[in-house]
Amino acid sequence: MSIRTGRALLQSLRDGRRLYIDGERVGDVTEDPRFAGAAQSLAALYDMQHDPALVERMTFRSPASSERVGLSFIEPRSVDDLMRRRQMVKTWMDATCGMFGRSPDFMNVFLTGLASAADVFGQFADNLRTYHALAREGDLCLTHTLVNPQVDRSKPVEQQDKDLAAKIVKETDKGIVIRGARMVSTLAAYANELLVMPSTYLANNKEAEPYAFGFATPVDAPGLSFICRPSVIHQGAASAMDYPLSSRFDETDAMVIFEDVTVPWERVFIHRNAELCNGLYERTRAMPQIMHQFSTKNLAKDEFMMALGFALAKATSIDAHLHVQGMLAELIQFAEFCRACLRASEADAGRGPNGTVTPAAMPLWTVRMMFPKMFVRMCEIIQTLGAGGLVAVPSYAELDGPAAEPVRTYFQAANADAPTRIKLSRLAFDAAVSSFSGRQQLYERYYSGDPVRLAGALYTLYDKAPHIERIHRLLDGLEASIEEGTDA
Repeated sequence: MSIRTGRALLQSLRDGRRLYIDGERVGDVTEDPRFAGAAQSLAALYDMQHDPALVERMTFRSPASSERVGLSFIEPRSVDDLMRRRQMVKTWMDATCGMFGRSPDFMNVFLTGLASAADVFGQFADNLRTYHALAREGDLCLTHTLVNPQVDRSKPVEQQDKDLAAKIVKETDKGIVIRGARMVSTLAAYANELLVMPSTYLANNKEAEPYAFGFATPVDAPGLSFICRPSVIHQGAASAMDYPLSSRFDETDAMVIFEDVTVPWERVFIHRNAELCNGLYERTRAMPQIMHQFSTKNLAKDEFMMALGFALAKATSIDAHLHVQGMLAELIQFAEFCRACLRASEADAGRGPNGTVTPAAMPLWTVRMMFPKMFVRMCEIIQTLGAGGLVAVPSYAELDGPAAEPVRTYFQAANADAPTRIKLSRLAFDAAVSSFSGRQQLYERYYSGDPVRLAGALYTLYDKAPHIERIHRLLDGLEASIEEGTDA
């Protein structure tokens, strides 16, 4: 196989997976109104790979089969490869306004980063290489889960009174058997495969060993099920234009339940090895690759929110006011900040494992830490620019209803007729006010980890010694200068 079409993706999702929402089992995610919009959006991304105008940007020749495969699977061996991959990711992210954060390229880059350093996985190295090739050649869509369920957050997983976290309960000739739960699996409703890997620190003792694992399994594996949060899609909306983002880009988040799921040995990557789990992403140098992908997503999201702010301000001519220009300038700064950090990470790229090239980590760490605050501010700016107009905006369906004439008259703006203004305001509402926006803000705050722990990790990783030495040299120089002045 090589790159798949959207139709092939949709067909692959009709696999009988155990997916639950709103107290019922989902029959077909491609038809269920709570999932169908995002399924179609995902299919459209796959179809873009077949567009003759985009095929060179979106794909490359497989090193194994020479067939066209997704460029997000590339193991970058030059700065040019990093730039090509960024352009591919940006193309997909622009198509989704940066609002489909777990589009397949995220996990493709994630898995590829680990596979490039497969030797780190010791006896399971070949398993990881083989699985990466399977995902690349089959153009599979992956979801993942890294975190244990929130039960007693004051205790480590092996000391919980209620033992609910996924763990190895036994080994057989066929593989390992997993029982328990993990969270949060975003895109689970639309994925073909689930990658289960470590995240939080594990004690290096016998009690923690059952929780120290990494593996991959099909989403329709026996004993595997997904419990989804309620959809943020407004099924009762009179027009799809009332919630243009919610209706297309609700990725869905789910708790993963393992009820004695057997994972074949050839799909196991980590087995009862807490030492390997801890610091895995830094040791493999996968994290800078992952950050390069989601920083590109952040740039697309920045640019969308900036464009939305420009259009919203222009419609009612508030862009003539200096304080409004100040807010719009903030949106410009956010976009250019992310762009500069991405370019810096490529310009300062270094050697990675097995001949790969790794983007410089610190510019991307800066985006990782700053963007959650930036996105909340973007939403606040859109809310401020739209003001009461976002509260009062009617359904787009009113343009064809019995009140169409007054709606077309009284919902005009200085630089927009009523249909344009209503569409624009509904888009702004969905981006900055709706439950979809609330989920986006929470997602940005936590999708890459606990911000408190991340801040501690950044401080630990940062090379502080040269800066401390600089201060001491400065103090020594000042002291010498003062002493010379006293002697004179």
